[in-house]
Formats: sequence, C-alpha cells, structure tokens
Amino acid sequence: MAILRSMPDKTESLQNHFLIAMPQLHDPNFSGALTYICEHTEDGAMGLIVNKPSGLHLNEVLEQLELPNSANDTLIYAGGPVQMEHGFVLHSGSSIWDSSLQISDNLSLTTSRDILQAIGENQGPEHYLLALGYAGWGAGQLEQELKENTWLTCRANQEILFHTPDAHKLRSALAILGIDTDQLNGQIGHA
Repeated sequence: MAILRSMPDKTESLQNHFLIAMPQLHDPNFSGALTYICEHTEDGAMGLIVNKPSGLHLNEVLEQLELPNSANDTLIYAGGPVQMEHGFVLHSGSSIWDSSLQISDNLSLTTSRDILQAIGENQGPEHYLLALGYAGWGAGQLEQELKENTWLTCRANQEILFHTPDAHKLRSALAILGIDTDQLNGQIGHA
C-alpha cells in the first residue's frame, strides 16, 4: 500500500471515511454496503466492506492455519471482490504488527499472521474486524463514482465499526449525515 499523498485534483482524501452505497448501485458486491476506506491516494483507493458477514468464523481460520484458538467465533466479513483469499484485520491501536498500515491515530490495517496468533491467544488488539478480500478503485475511479452519486461519504467512527450490529451499520452511518434510510431511493434526480 502506498503512502498517503495529496490528491492532484484537490479532492480531499477519503481515508478513514465510510462510503455508503446509494440504492441505485445494483452491483451485488456493493448493494447495501458500508465500506471503510483504508487508503485513498492519487493512485486509487482501497477499502473493506464492514457490514456483510461472509459466513466464516475466526475459529475456523485459526484452526486451518494451525494457530492458537481461544474458541473465538468472531464473524469474518466479505471485505470486497478483490483478492478474496487474502485476509485483513482492521483494528484499534497502532501498527505494531509485522505488516501494518496506520490509517488514523487509533486505527490500523494489518495483513500479517502475527496478529491472528495474538488474537487466538487473547493478546490481540482490543477491537478488531476481520475481512477476506477488499474493495479497490483505480486512479480517478472512486472520484468519478462520487460525481455520479454512487456513494455518500462521511467520517468513520469506531462505534459503528466495532460495536454496531451489522444490520444497523448502514443506517447508523447515514444518521451521521442526518439521513434516514427511508429517505433514499434509486430514483433520485428523476421526475
């Protein structure tokens, strides 16, 4: 992952923001999705869908990797359609693990095995979310989708990421903007 740089067209970086899928987005990967943007530079963007559980549980992954397992039945999310075989841990705290990206003062993204071992031993970060796969946008692609009103954006918060039930995450993010989900429809802009 590249180091965050300023955007050439003066667009503010959306790193540490939520992308809220608009109803007209019919892509099954993103329909109804709340995506957390981990990185956004002039080269593109990378994020994790944080409200769509994959059906897998952490204890299954720890067992498969032959790592300590503290009977952790934490759900793993379908983070996006890119590299679905790769795991990502979005977590509170700093980037003390082998392969981490510091996203904000209190959030990091880690892709190394050592964090899974620590979690399996109950020595991992206080709050974490695991995902398989990620959502990615090439240079200018996300900016174009924003111009087309495909997404709403707002600053992310840990309460929604780590403490809000999945079925309520999208509604909670919209509430940050003062919008109720009942106010949205796929016909915006059509008479």
